Amino acid sequence: MRIAALPMYDFAELGAATNAFWRSIGERLRQAGMDGVPTLLTRAPDYASAWWDPGLILAQACGYPLFNSLSNSNNVPNRPRIVAAPVYSALGCEGPRHSSFFIVSAKSPYATLADLRGRACAINGFDSNTGMNLLRAAIAPLAEEGSFFGSVFITGSHARSVEAVARGAADLASIDCVTFAHLQRLNPDLTARVRRIGQSVLAPAPPFITASTADEDILQRLRNALNAVAADPELKSVNAALLIVGFELVSDADYELSLRLTQEAAESYPALR
Repeated sequence: MRIAALPMYDFAELGAATNAFWRSIGERLRQAGMDGVPTLLTRAPDYASAWWDPGLILAQACGYPLFNSLSNSNNVPNRPRIVAAPVYSALGCEGPRHSSFFIVSAKSPYATLADLRGRACAINGFDSNTGMNLLRAAIAPLAEEGSFFGSVFITGSHARSVEAVARGAADLASIDCVTFAHLQRLNPDLTARVRRIGQSVLAPAPPFITASTADEDILQRLRNALNAVAADPELKSVNAALLIVGFELVSDADYELSLRLTQEAAESYPALR
């Protein structure tokens, strides 16, 4: 069975747009002669499992856990291939790169990251580039004896991290700027209760990937389909809802930035704590 999965920004309110986006891609792939293109997206709780599925046609992955896994093994089975990186219209993005926003409660006195020493930090997960890795890189110069925060806890999603800061359960969170842009439209009352005090360095946006068995012909068909969908005037509202303005070619080397940040931070601050 062949599968496709687009879980990175799959808010319930954007489900119809995400489905329409995939339908349009799938139609173009079938027209290009690709067999077994699924009609529906796979939406599994363990969305990362799709990245390694030998039947994968297309998925979007978080670059940090994906390439961290690849870097830790010289013989990774079903090694995915990068198709392209999306270009988003969200504030905090530049071309095929995005960043994290460091947020605090709108009512808090904090003005800089240094003000958060000894406070509580919420993260969506320790395997998140925007929620953890980029924040750790920013905190590393401030850490003392490998420690900075009073506590760090996992929320499970960027949206829940924003909620934790908004209600005062956490003092700081690092939020993917694309997610934050979506939340500003979908839940403006929530985002009005927090404010930004900083921004991470830019990093490659979550890549669109395919199975290891994809040859150059399949990669080109996938890229053609993505570019056509992004440029289709009939899909203007769909792309606008998803904040997608295009795609650009990237390589594995582009995602080594996240790993370099990890290695540099690890010299003085190996774990976010």
